Amino acid sequence: MFVESEKNVSKLKNFWVEFFADRRDGGHRSSDEEFIFMEAKEKLFHLDGGKTLLDFGCGAGELLVYYAPEYEQLVGVDFSESMLDEASKKIKERKYDNISLIQADDKTVWDKLECSFDRITAAGVIQLFTLQELDSFISNASNYLNKGGKIVLFDILDPRLYPLWKMGLFSQDADLWKILRKIGFEFKVMLSASLSNRPRDILGFAHNPYAVKKIADRYGFETIFVKSMYYEYKYHAIISRTSEAQKV
Repeated sequence: MFVESEKNVSKLKNFWVEFFADRRDGGHRSSDEEFIFMEAKEKLFHLDGGKTLLDFGCGAGELLVYYAPEYEQLVGVDFSESMLDEASKKIKERKYDNISLIQADDKTVWDKLECSFDRITAAGVIQLFTLQELDSFISNASNYLNKGGKIVLFDILDPRLYPLWKMGLFSQDADLWKILRKIGFEFKVMLSASLSNRPRDILGFAHNPYAVKKIADRYGFETIFVKSMYYEYKYHAIISRTSEAQKV
């Protein structure tokens, strides 16, 4: 497992803070509303009920507004003011009065919460965490989880599939020449990033499911892994208390 030095991790964090500071979209594969709607349906299936939900890293609220009709109370959290501004616009357009927004990161959010939740979720966020930060997130989240609740982490980069996707192996028109060109391009991108002190991959860290499971096990959780329907190189982690999971 590749481990970034503390200095390099700090540089990566600073880069991502600046990168997302003025963003106004969540970076989904498509911004088409039909695609977002279908992606939200998939995620709601895996969230599987509950009455209250914390959406950490809610971004511009693309998924949050589709979650809203299914929950009595929702809290969306993001560190980007511009993202939350877009989320607020979407909420007002749809006239939802059951969503609150909080500006915070994975370290400051917990002191700003006033209640616990049936579901705590994050989509496309975990790859910005080191494994140590993921450990802290799950630990803190467990303290704000209601009985029978779940932590559902969506769209985690799979280190077994992501490199293959980047090489173009999942493309319908993939051939040897195109794959070799793609490999060469990715090598140049990584070299340029290293020389510029930027992340070698803008999407962040890829985490092996077994590493995620090991963290969840430490806090008494059982984890089910599910392949993403809309991102062939990502997976979801559905985390619930072991004793509660055994009753299902």
